[in-house]
Amino acid sequence: MKPVDTFAVEDRHMPPFFTKIPLSIERGEGIYVWDESGRRYIDFTAGWGVTCLGHAHPAIAGALAEQGRKILQNPNSGLTYSPARARLIELLTGILPANLTRVFFSSSGAEANDAVIKLARKATGRMDVVSTEQSFHGRTISTASATGQAKHRERFNPLMPNYLFVPYGDAGAIAEALGESTAAVILEPIQGEGGVNVPPDGYLREVEALCRKTGAYLIVDEVQTGFCRTGPLFAVTDLGIRPDFMTLAKGIAGGFPFGAFALTEEVSAKLEKGDHGGTYCGNPLGCAVAHAVIRHLIDENIEQNVKSVGAMIHEQMLLWQERFPAMIADVRGRGLLLAMEMAGAATAERVFGETLKRGMILNLIQTKVIRLCPALNITPGEAEVALSILDEALEAAAKG
Repeated sequence: MKPVDTFAVEDRHMPPFFTKIPLSIERGEGIYVWDESGRRYIDFTAGWGVTCLGHAHPAIAGALAEQGRKILQNPNSGLTYSPARARLIELLTGILPANLTRVFFSSSGAEANDAVIKLARKATGRMDVVSTEQSFHGRTISTASATGQAKHRERFNPLMPNYLFVPYGDAGAIAEALGESTAAVILEPIQGEGGVNVPPDGYLREVEALCRKTGAYLIVDEVQTGFCRTGPLFAVTDLGIRPDFMTLAKGIAGGFPFGAFALTEEVSAKLEKGDHGGTYCGNPLGCAVAHAVIRHLIDENIEQNVKSVGAMIHEQMLLWQERFPAMIADVRGRGLLLAMEMAGAATAERVFGETLKRGMILNLIQTKVIRLCPALNITPGEAEVALSILDEALEAAAKG
């Protein structure tokens, strides 16, 4: 067979949803990827946070091969039991907040968020959902309607009704928005796609208390922050927050398309057969991979690696901010979910381009925010190499 021109085929036949980087990535290993010409790059995006153990990790490859030889999808899907699913549920319920004892699976974070919004309305008999400005909860019509960024909503009118938006990090604004018709508040512990926005200390506790007072459910979207991305297994782990729903995806399966949502016994008691479903509701292959990934995160104490390497990178970012004050407006984040907000879009593009020239791929969001989101098992030595490349790129961008 003749070689396929990857660029030409994708440009000719894929819808124009992305402005693509001119890279055709053929394979990966750890934090590195190789394009079709054989050039190596450092991946500092982790596939938008999903490849939490890097590329081609043996634990994932082993789980895929082992489960693939058994069964991929159950007959009658969720109507039959699955030992792979049961093992994953048992593992998850041992690490989730203690009040979240029921788990259901999806193929993505958007599906999980879509489901919990629907179920919160069903369980409360109320319609309004309070969300936050700059949030991102998915691209289904319901989750796009719940996303607090006009660029993701206004092109899809008519939107789903009964969504209210308040400033992120402002518990007082949530207090004003809550009422007798509020079914739920949905928020991210740290806004990822919105710019890696970290709320004030105590914010989540205040929101939880407000929800308890008014009878609204608290939905915590841990799609990006979950599974050690910010250090602990979940961003709410060390805060003692007890959400009514939690949504999970991205790092849950290390790159395999998979998601989940968890809920309390109290909510589950208000739901009935037929309230939700799905063909891939915890298919054995996805469950086996997710189990292998989570087990590795725990057994290898990846939380500590995230904290130590994340602190090293964050410290360097602060030094860069001092050195390039005209270029870097802010640095922020937790663990290995970090960001540099540049002075403007043009500056961010220059840094991105200079970094790419030097063999490193970054993630540019909100036009001027560079998100640093590498694999969670990145070593200090690998991080130092990446930081040296970024240092050179910042220097070149400053001169350019």
